[in-house]
Amino acid sequence: MIEVSIVIPVYNRAAVVPVTLQSILAQTYRPLQVVLVDNFSTDNTLNVLQQFKEDHEREDLKVVVTREEHRTAGAARNHGFEHATGEWVLFFDSDDIMEQDLVSSYVSLIEKARENGNEPDLISASSTLIFPDETQREAPFHKRDLFANHILHGQLATQRYAIRREFFASTDGWNINLPGWNDWELGLRLLLTNPQVAFMGGRSHIIINHNGADSITGTEFHSRQGQWEHVIDIMINEVRCSRLKPEHKTRFERLLEYRRLVLAAQYEREGFPDLAKPLCQEAYLALRDSYHDNRRWRWFVAPVTRRLFARIASGKRGSARIARLLY
Repeated sequence: MIEVSIVIPVYNRAAVVPVTLQSILAQTYRPLQVVLVDNFSTDNTLNVLQQFKEDHEREDLKVVVTREEHRTAGAARNHGFEHATGEWVLFFDSDDIMEQDLVSSYVSLIEKARENGNEPDLISASSTLIFPDETQREAPFHKRDLFANHILHGQLATQRYAIRREFFASTDGWNINLPGWNDWELGLRLLLTNPQVAFMGGRSHIIINHNGADSITGTEFHSRQGQWEHVIDIMINEVRCSRLKPEHKTRFERLLEYRRLVLAAQYEREGFPDLAKPLCQEAYLALRDSYHDNRRWRWFVAPVTRRLFARIASGKRGSARIARLLY
């Protein structure tokens, strides 16, 4: 049997994490190990986690409760991984839900791959997003052009993949100094190692909460201005220092600058044009330079780029599909 470990960092989620824990308890697959990392919460979270261990730990459901004092999710996840014993690991957030057959579906795919002699390093899975108005939609999920789709859509967000333990151990793990977008940065870094990737599409097995104040992700960007830009800068540098072909580096840098443009449009939409304008200009100039200010840039890419900014700032969807083709 393949043992699977589920690592969850938790900070001040005493009222929220029980729903996530119940979704893990409902998993049809065993053996499981659950590693719960309290990030030195100031509420009753630690007691909730310890009570879960006391009530539900069994021979085929091992529960580890530990603490990490460095208060970022990345640090907590790295700490949890140190306690993970499973051959495969799922990182999960404390406000999200897994359908009861999520782990069994991962394991079925792994077992089939083993029979064929090509076990993957990680498995990308489809998921559903829940928004503040309680609407739901399927998160973008693609089996091709994964680099671009991760940059544009965060396809390797925290909850959206399973990873082989030995493969993850060979990486530098989570960046403990990033308070936001740490999973986006890690996903790119994982792809830069050229892993063997499998895909679990079809019906969504993961529900990700973007539902207002209880969401770890949050619903606005301006209050953490500077943090997001720093992550984009880090990722551009990682692409530049990678072994990708020059044409791929150029494309992915352009897509990251497009994400900078998207961030500027979010600031504009949230009513902070003073934050949006310089950031938009920075992205625009970087894109222009990548095209060497050539005719294609001036006559086609630049006008469309300006329209994309206006489109995103007005709240319209679908711009990422245009960007993937444009850049």
